[in-house]
Amino acid sequence: MNWSDKVVLVTGGTGSFGQKFVEIMLREYHPAKLIIFSRDELKQHEMRTSGFDHPTLRYFIGDVRDLQRLQRAMQGVNIVVHAAALKQVPACEYNPMEAIKTNILGSSNVIEAALDERVSRVLALSTDKAVSPVNLYGATKLAAEKLFVQSNAYAASTPTRFSCVRYGNVVGSRGSVIPMFIKQRENGRLSITDARMTRFWVDLDQGAYFVIHCIEQMEGGEVFVPKIPSMNIMDLARAVAPQAEIEVIGIRPGEKLHELLINEDEARSTVELEDMYVVQPTTEFWFGHTWQAKGQPLPENFRYASDTNPHWLTVEEIRAYISPFEA
Repeated sequence: MNWSDKVVLVTGGTGSFGQKFVEIMLREYHPAKLIIFSRDELKQHEMRTSGFDHPTLRYFIGDVRDLQRLQRAMQGVNIVVHAAALKQVPACEYNPMEAIKTNILGSSNVIEAALDERVSRVLALSTDKAVSPVNLYGATKLAAEKLFVQSNAYAASTPTRFSCVRYGNVVGSRGSVIPMFIKQRENGRLSITDARMTRFWVDLDQGAYFVIHCIEQMEGGEVFVPKIPSMNIMDLARAVAPQAEIEVIGIRPGEKLHELLINEDEARSTVELEDMYVVQPTTEFWFGHTWQAKGQPLPENFRYASDTNPHWLTVEEIRAYISPFEA
């Protein structure tokens, strides 16, 4: 793909992922225009004054809940990365209708606007919490995934294609446990919910490059899942504060001990490649099925879970991940 002649729009572009994606785009891919679509003028101002002030950048105030504003923003756009979401689990539990309006209805608006404006490729960011969800945030992201995959049925006679990426916790993103642990370290005591807890981990660079890689390869209807490491919460605590006392406070509502990126039912339509899994659409009458010839089918009852993942981070490797946040 020649990015230099593409107009790219990022919803939620002032977030942790959005800023990293924009940084990499400007440094390495040089799109013709890069549009930051978000609802907070202060974050856009802070992003611009922190160095994101390139001639190809456009800052567009808008909310994914507003279909007309999305249609205006997508005029002439070739590629959309949909990263806007309410993602804090407790906030979504306490404000369920707000989570639904942004994560589900907002995703629907992105799809409608992309179809209307004939955007070529639309890639949505999802999460391991969308697999067998136990909280509202996960349920809204599962619904958003289904919307993106199934909307290819509407797009079949148009140039527009929809796909998703799904990965685990992003190291150091807003709401990450790392800043909390670093702050608690000052008092010599870290609070964890359960010593058995495991999570998938990916850093912002890995996430952004994976999204770019998937945009270049997507056919429409796939859910792309990277092969990423797991970590245990106790190892994270030891990496941040090896001498600190650990206080176990109990698992919170809507929280899992372990996360899934692919469950047993999805595995039947998933193929494995060297660096990722591709969940193919189960609907047979449109595109997104040529991956079958590019990868290997998964064994019966396969599940990609954080507690049975063959790739684990050591305490030393975790320290390397978190060192940029200790400066």
